[in-house]
Amino acid sequence: MAFRKSGIYKTPAELRAMVRPGLLTAESLDAVADAIRPGISTGELDAIAEKTIRDGGGVPNFMLVPGYRNTICSSINDDVVHGIPGTRVVEPGDIVSIDSGAEFEGWNGDSARSFVIDDPSRPDLVAERRRLNDVTEQSLWHGIAALARASHLNEVGEAIEDYVESQGEFGILEDYIGHGIGRSMHEEPPVFNYRVRGRGPSVKPGLVVAIEPMITLGGNDTVTQDDDWTVTTTDGSSAAHWEHSVAVHADGIWVLTAHDGGAAGLAALGIRPTPIA
Repeated sequence: MAFRKSGIYKTPAELRAMVRPGLLTAESLDAVADAIRPGISTGELDAIAEKTIRDGGGVPNFMLVPGYRNTICSSINDDVVHGIPGTRVVEPGDIVSIDSGAEFEGWNGDSARSFVIDDPSRPDLVAERRRLNDVTEQSLWHGIAALARASHLNEVGEAIEDYVESQGEFGILEDYIGHGIGRSMHEEPPVFNYRVRGRGPSVKPGLVVAIEPMITLGGNDTVTQDDDWTVTTTDGSSAAHWEHSVAVHADGIWVLTAHDGGAAGLAALGIRPTPIA
């Protein structure tokens, strides 16, 4: 079929099949958001996310990645992504990034949110990390809004970089980027969070991508820890990570990992998402 020539575009039926895993992913992050507090371990948050996904009939898709045994990635402070949950306890003042994903009937969802834990004894640190978190989340929504208007995918990275640079001095990770999503959690095409040469694939119905800016308070250089998973800033600066899986369809866009399809996040940017028919 001409619809599938490029290999990255889904049919309308396949787009509909991706709604449920996206919602399960959102529900797992909702459960984490309700539970996260000082004193809870990242392992406990992992168990909460796993139970939510399995109770909804899904499978934690991070567990399907060779060598990974958990439902979430939990990355704290200068850890950016791929942190392994376990005995580490959430402390006041921490910025905690939680990445989660669900598979349902062979289709995948992937999403991340970051949380800043209050610490009245360190208001300046909390304010700095909240500012970082807000900029990162808003850069995601600017990228999604760009996708809604774009002719080619690399316009998303341009919009993210423009927004981040307009907000002050922040670092945008370049070694870790977004991706296509569907039958596999990670598919073509790459989704950059910054300007690159080339226009990327056409944005047209059937494209489904996970957009995920990773922003720091310092530079963009990272190192992978001895566990072979956790990615940490080399300068020790704090980091935030936000991600949504987004579908382009015949009537517009729909954020699969947001209960309202992204309506609240996109309203100020003049975009109204449309449910997948």
